[in-house]
Amino acid sequence: MSAKTEYAIRASVELAGADYDRSMAATVIAEAQQIPLRFLLNILADLRRAQLVDSRRGPGGGWWLARPAAEITIADVVRAVDGPLVDMGGRPDREDDETGESVTNLWAAVRSGIRDILEHTSVADLANGKVPSTSENRVPSTPENRVPSTPRDSVPSTS
Repeated sequence: MSAKTEYAIRASVELAGADYDRSMAATVIAEAQQIPLRFLLNILADLRRAQLVDSRRGPGGGWWLARPAAEITIADVVRAVDGPLVDMGGRPDREDDETGESVTNLWAAVRSGIRDILEHTSVADLANGKVPSTSENRVPSTPENRVPSTPRDSVPSTS
């Protein structure tokens, strides 16, 4: 994840913590989240173009979320600053054998899991401390599904 994405998420969560009918100065957001002000202003402009935040200049002006935080997903924020959710991992040119196909399938599952978490986690969730569990969908390791890690593990014991 880029620093820009991290800061965009932090700024969105900071705005979610503000009173719904009040704006927040960029300097307040920058200080609270330790984001360089110039960088934050560029990020807020990206978020405004994506219609996730809005702003007003002048006395009493500032920034606020354009819709309720529960309606803004982390995926929305990521897309606003980085574009479409980027695929990661795995080289598709290694599907020539069973292991290569397994590794490719692993990376597809990783991408799917990340996308699912980002699409189903709202800015309000993070503001309220509701972080998705990393082990919710993990298959438990059992003797039936365990793959031997060394050749010795795969040889039956004779003692």
